[in-house]
Amino acid sequence: MKQGLSLRVSQHLALTPQLQQSIRLLQLSTLELSQEVGQMLDDNPFLEMDADEAAEREAFGLAQADVPVQSDDFGADNGADFAPDFIASNANESGSADPNESESTASSSEDEPNWDGDGSIEPTPNDSEWGDDAPARSQAARDDDDAADATELARNQESLTAFLHRQALGVRASEVDRAALRFLIESLNDDGYLEDTLESLAHGLAGNDEAQIEDLLHHFTVALGLLQSLEPTGVGARYLAECLTLQLRARQAASQGDVHQHNLVGLALKICAQPMDLLARRDVRRLVQLCGGSDGLTREALSLIARLEPRPGRPFVEVERNIVVPDVIVKQVGSGARASFRVQLNPEVMPRLRVHDLYANAMKGGRGAGKDSAQFAGMQQRLQEARWFIKNIQQRFDTILRVSKAIVERQKNFFSHGEMAMRPLVLREIADELGLHESTISRVTTAKYMATPYGTFELKYFFGSGLDTEAGGMASSTAVRALIKQFIAAENPRKPLSDQKIADMLQEQGIECARRTVAKYREGLKIAPTNLRKTL
Repeated sequence: MKQGLSLRVSQHLALTPQLQQSIRLLQLSTLELSQEVGQMLDDNPFLEMDADEAAEREAFGLAQADVPVQSDDFGADNGADFAPDFIASNANESGSADPNESESTASSSEDEPNWDGDGSIEPTPNDSEWGDDAPARSQAARDDDDAADATELARNQESLTAFLHRQALGVRASEVDRAALRFLIESLNDDGYLEDTLESLAHGLAGNDEAQIEDLLHHFTVALGLLQSLEPTGVGARYLAECLTLQLRARQAASQGDVHQHNLVGLALKICAQPMDLLARRDVRRLVQLCGGSDGLTREALSLIARLEPRPGRPFVEVERNIVVPDVIVKQVGSGARASFRVQLNPEVMPRLRVHDLYANAMKGGRGAGKDSAQFAGMQQRLQEARWFIKNIQQRFDTILRVSKAIVERQKNFFSHGEMAMRPLVLREIADELGLHESTISRVTTAKYMATPYGTFELKYFFGSGLDTEAGGMASSTAVRALIKQFIAAENPRKPLSDQKIADMLQEQGIECARRTVAKYREGLKIAPTNLRKTL
């Protein structure tokens, strides 16, 4: 075999570290971005927070007004309308401590890069646009805001564990039983259930010592009885039937003077002793046979059980877990045919960052001072990382705003008339309109939320497949779900609509939807089937 030399031309896609960071920041949620910013502030000495929002907007030429979203303002020249509340490094390059001098220098320089939120940042970073000097601004005074927000109030809420420990202080028992009670309280899950068996808990403490295991089982049994006597009623149950039984026994003890109520609770206790699938299916006929109650009393007992709390720890769940902070806010301007919608970024989720002016000026002044070259190069790299981090955050919010504006423009009918007016929309449509890749749109719309006049929705909510219509167009699956919900809400409770009937009603509306598709949408809406809706 002969050896030879040949030339071959090929292309390779290389992701720079800056571009990798930009992609990673784009897919982070608001909470994850906040954690990332906090970590970067701890790691990079050249990065700092700045709370002077007015100076930031003036330095960057950013307007504070909302962004009107109309059919003709979705171009790339909307920088003056963009109103982010974060800052980037736009410091006085000369190192002056006068902020006015810094701003005049920035405005007079034509070579100074400026970002005005118009979406014109190139997806691929260009290192040449950053000079060696670190632009710095004067240190702004920090605001001290002592007002407690919803998150702080949520942190002050008493947990289930603390509530039970406080009650356990008044329990009269031996010291060993009190210790076992404290151990069981710490073993509860968030719903107030004891998931581990007493045997497994004893084995975890005593190992293979049979005598000690038997002694622990005795104390755990006593402690379990004490735990189940505490508030909220039903706490310490090991399964759902036991939880419901504990609550029913408490009601039975309180209804000694009422014969009907006492008999009703007794029948409910018998029902809870049966397999739970009969209760879930509300199989009245089978429960009447097994429990010996009348049809009417059995239905009344089922209604009583439905009013019990299956998760005793629910009221103590931290409210902070349910908080959704929108990234984008949409407001309606005007009314009627002239109504339009304004889109703005939520200033509460945008970090206010800048390059530390003191350290940046120190780096500038130390260039020719004969400093250690390796140490100086390392600090220069950290300074460059701070600049790129700020720019990538700017690009993240700019992309979110552009995508949000495009979504609002495509789904104008939703913002005017609600979810029944939603139109089919796929990621490719937005990607082609904005000149981005579908994967970028997917990252932007994941874990990002939009506050609208109809509530707060994830950006992915506005995308959905379509169903064929008789007119040859497409109907959004979201709109079809809304129609199904409307049909079921208006049905006769004594004669609920079947899935096939709903499919026929959609056919009358010109929407081709099979019975299996109706069943899938109904289950997605968490609506019970026909037989259960009739029983309920």
